[in-house]
Amino acid sequence: MPFWTTVFVLCAAWPSALSVTRYSIAEEMDRGSVVANLAADLGLDPGGLAQREVKLDIFTNKKYLDFNKKTGELYIVEKIDREYLCPAKPTCFLKLDVIIESPLRIFNIELGITDINDNAPHFRRDRVELDVSESATPGERFSLPNAVDPDVDINTIKTYKLSVSEHFTIEIQTGSDGTQYVDLVLTKSLDREENAVHNLILTAVDGGVPVRSGTANIIVRVQDTNDNPPRFDKQIYTINMTENSPTGALVMKLNATDLDEGLNSEIVYSFTLYTSEKTQDAFALNPNTGEITVKGTIDYEDMKFYEMHIEARDKGAHPLLGQCKVVVHVTDMNDNYPEITIQSVKNTLDENIPVGIVIALVGISDRDTGDNGKVSLSIHQPMPFILNESSDRPMHYKLIVSEPLDRETVPEYEIMLIVTDAGKPPLSDNETITVHLLDVNDNAPQFPQSFYTIRVMENNAPGALLSSLTAFDPDLHENQYLVYFILEKEIANTSMSMLFSINPENGNLYALKTFDYEIEKEFLFHIEARDSGSPPLSSNVTVHIIIVDQNDNAPVIVSPWRAHGSVVEDKIPRSTDKGSLVAKVIALDTDSVHNSRITYQFLQVTDATLFSLDQYNGEIRTMRMFSYRDPRHQRLVVVAKDNGDPALSATVTIKLSTVETAVKAYSDMTEVPLEYDIFSDLNLYLVIGLGSVSFLLLITILVTIVLKCQKPKPSKAAPPSRNSVISERNSTVADSTLVSNDAYWYSLFLAETRKGKLVVRQPVPKGSRYIVSSIPRGTGLTETSDSAASTLQVWQNVN
Repeated sequence: MPFWTTVFVLCAAWPSALSVTRYSIAEEMDRGSVVANLAADLGLDPGGLAQREVKLDIFTNKKYLDFNKKTGELYIVEKIDREYLCPAKPTCFLKLDVIIESPLRIFNIELGITDINDNAPHFRRDRVELDVSESATPGERFSLPNAVDPDVDINTIKTYKLSVSEHFTIEIQTGSDGTQYVDLVLTKSLDREENAVHNLILTAVDGGVPVRSGTANIIVRVQDTNDNPPRFDKQIYTINMTENSPTGALVMKLNATDLDEGLNSEIVYSFTLYTSEKTQDAFALNPNTGEITVKGTIDYEDMKFYEMHIEARDKGAHPLLGQCKVVVHVTDMNDNYPEITIQSVKNTLDENIPVGIVIALVGISDRDTGDNGKVSLSIHQPMPFILNESSDRPMHYKLIVSEPLDRETVPEYEIMLIVTDAGKPPLSDNETITVHLLDVNDNAPQFPQSFYTIRVMENNAPGALLSSLTAFDPDLHENQYLVYFILEKEIANTSMSMLFSINPENGNLYALKTFDYEIEKEFLFHIEARDSGSPPLSSNVTVHIIIVDQNDNAPVIVSPWRAHGSVVEDKIPRSTDKGSLVAKVIALDTDSVHNSRITYQFLQVTDATLFSLDQYNGEIRTMRMFSYRDPRHQRLVVVAKDNGDPALSATVTIKLSTVETAVKAYSDMTEVPLEYDIFSDLNLYLVIGLGSVSFLLLITILVTIVLKCQKPKPSKAAPPSRNSVISERNSTVADSTLVSNDAYWYSLFLAETRKGKLVVRQPVPKGSRYIVSSIPRGTGLTETSDSAASTLQVWQNVN
């Protein structure tokens, strides 16, 4: 029930009295909710409101309320949003006038709208990026945007929370107007080389029930400072080289690394003052690449070794440096290196290139003679390539693909070809061929699972996300771009694409309609992921959608049946024994399992000591025999309730009327049986007294009945007789006329006497049809007999 308070204020006492009435309700109440009964609160007669021309004036651009002229109730016709009606106000009132003519009365009404927590806090910017130097000291503060919440009082923002971080925390400050401001505080020094970006989540939480919250992503980028010097792999490098090395020959390439970024990581190489001028004349150092090459003539007899002291200096504002020493030993033996010549190189290959394709022609040579001029060529390490020597051109080789290539396994090969002579010591040289593999669409998309089972609660909202079915394709570019779609399958002439939708780009599966468990319980279909290669490759996955039942169907009482809004009426003999079955209530629930378990209870019962109800099977039985003190009419209201949460129910009303004795039926016999049903409420002495007076009349009636109902002689042997049961309802033999095929005609005749009803049965020829009709209580014996005879004759003619 809606909550409201009412205050009456009498403002003036004149013929058109002006009254002020105040109510208070919560915002967002449903349409049709009653605010108050103005007729009762203002002391008006609801019966005369329609004639007095009641009008409702609302001082706003929307009609939120209306007045029921029949009941006098003030009710809601449009949901009231306090934040829309009174933005940024702590209190909110809706003013309206109720004007009643004849005589004129004006009532001023103020409706206070109280706030509910229907708005979550939100940030004006959900992503905040901060640049913080790694040299920042702990304790530095950075302002963060605050969140807003249109709710008021306790429902507005209560506090802020920051995700767990060892480097940052937040401090909340409150302004003079109560607004909270958030500062991000550095608690631990930053190291860009350890973590260059910190991702934080700031959460604003309100004080409502239930609690609502909003979040913003705080991205802290750590700015680099020059705090790392360049470092060499080794402090001392030792190189052996022969004399007469050609000018420009690469001695080695130094590689110093700097963990900083930008100019702080760019390195310049140079000789230090400890490097002799003679060494600097023999070798050159590239300041940008760190390559040491031969600059002059290297002669073993002139100098047996060289020492180079080299420093690496970064380009920071305050540069840092690192040093190393390179020692070059000169040998006096085989002083000509073998050479490698590479021609017709294919640096890019399709990954499905056939085995045996030549990708380069390689020639080797050595200017030395003898063993020093004998050279051999090899590949540095095992690779899917081999060298085949040409039969017509010595010392020339073909570099051939020897095994199938797979870009997804190895995207690039650095084929190092090594040429070595037979000198002592042998000299060698090497060349590296870089081969890039081009992607071919040779991998079909793969789903993590081959079968997905997704449970969907019935009554789901259309457009709800069911699951994300994402496949992976290790290929590149268009061979990797996947498109998802549902493989068409019709169920009951309905296409699956009308029930479900999948985002073709990311595989998000959505429901397009609201499902009902009682109509559709599951769906089975396939989703295909297809890449954009040529030709395209695809794979599919089976999706099993299971609709989960909710308790959204109330039990339906199917027995005893009754029309909507009506009751079930029945009669039972007053002489019914204890434990007799009076009625059986059967209810069905279309929900499943737990939600469809039904129990029965009495909602109302005239006499709780007279009837019992089995809560599981719905059987109503007598707990004792009827007494003459019991009312003749008994009213039972039974409720059938399911086991759902919340439980749903249905009720049936059964009205029972007790009668003195039921008419009994006997099997047809050759003799005419007579049965008297003595009224149980007549005194035995009265029967004896009346019997002497009416004896002569009864004899006459009995003789007449016997003559009328005497069995005719059939032409053929009569078959065995059948039993028939006649129930008396509403003082008639049967509720309706029954037409049936049988071996006998049954004619029923009733004659009222002071003691009861006389029942006479008469067999009729085999193969005829019979009628059992209702005969009024007041029908005389002679008339009944004649009517029966005529009815018999008519049906014999028809058949």
